Amino acid sequence: MHDANADTKPRYHALALLSGGLDSILAVKVLQEQGLRVLGLHFVSPFFGKPHLIGHWRTVYGIEAVNVDIRRAFLDMLVKPAHGYGKHLNPCVDCKILMLRHARALLPKYGASFLVSGEVLGQRPMSQRADTLNLIRKDADVKDLLLRPLSAQKLGLTPMEESGLVDRARLPGIWGRGRKDQLALAAHFGITDIPTPAGGCNLAEAEASARYVPILANLADPGPEDFRLSHLGRQYWAGPYWLSIGRNQRDNEALEAARRPTDILFRLDDLPGPLALGRQYAPAVRTGGVDGGGHPGQSPQLWPADVLADAAAFAASYSPKARTHSTEGAEAGRPVVVLVRRGAPDGGTDSENVTKIAVTPARQTPLCWAEPKTQAVAAWKRRF
Repeated sequence: MHDANADTKPRYHALALLSGGLDSILAVKVLQEQGLRVLGLHFVSPFFGKPHLIGHWRTVYGIEAVNVDIRRAFLDMLVKPAHGYGKHLNPCVDCKILMLRHARALLPKYGASFLVSGEVLGQRPMSQRADTLNLIRKDADVKDLLLRPLSAQKLGLTPMEESGLVDRARLPGIWGRGRKDQLALAAHFGITDIPTPAGGCNLAEAEASARYVPILANLADPGPEDFRLSHLGRQYWAGPYWLSIGRNQRDNEALEAARRPTDILFRLDDLPGPLALGRQYAPAVRTGGVDGGGHPGQSPQLWPADVLADAAAFAASYSPKARTHSTEGAEAGRPVVVLVRRGAPDGGTDSENVTKIAVTPARQTPLCWAEPKTQAVAAWKRRF
């Protein structure tokens, strides 16, 4: 039976991995110049992705693209990547394999026959060596489907070129870490809005990676919202206990918006100061799957009273007014009051439990709250 919608569905020759960096843009433009229709796949994970730029790429570069959400699959992979991490927590080889596998599965949906990637031979020491490029192609099962047009003249002949669908003679042979050839190619296409060369992946950054390691080490099934929280305000851990403290009003509002029903909010009563959020989570051993809320039937490990008091005292120490109240004048030595709120964010008084804790603000507490350290990244990687 003829599908009436088949003739109206958009069809493409190729699907391209489109990060939004210059290389991925040029890879698409090189093929568009040959009259091929290419759809960009912009992958989004908790650590990279700019889905809001889809319209920008269409307007500025003439590239049509769609977002592809790989958050859950990426987090499953990140816990123990088969090919290891890069300099920090970046699993570049496994990341590329994951994206290519997803792209391969989308070929029938868009009527495309091959895949495109903007990798340049020798540009990155971990993921763009010749042996690694071959490994990625093999493990992603795209050996006869993947074209890397920017380095085509330095790589083996692909079925797309052999069949004449792609004119190999018109493809570049860029290699190495320089950008001179890419900039010349951009000028050829009239591209003046040059994206920055940075990859844009938080996992390749030292400070961000340090914030992620305690999450990977302690949470049974971390979700995207956990990694988002790690970027809000000051981050502290005391063993398995996780506390985020606002640095300003904007942070306070973001933390309040990030609160889940199982989280705890700490706020000074009648004194100005930061909002703090304690995340309660299920710390059980992983058994696969990433749902952001633990396995079915698991409950978050609740903070005992002494931990609540310790966290309240520590959070209060970031309020100058609270410190002054406890150390100066006639009120010296008098505790401050911290409101501890638990329950659903919008559940009203029936579902929320608000208690008051009197504490003395203290930066040094029995639990010894500490910021994540970059050394923890190396320690985490040594486990594998």
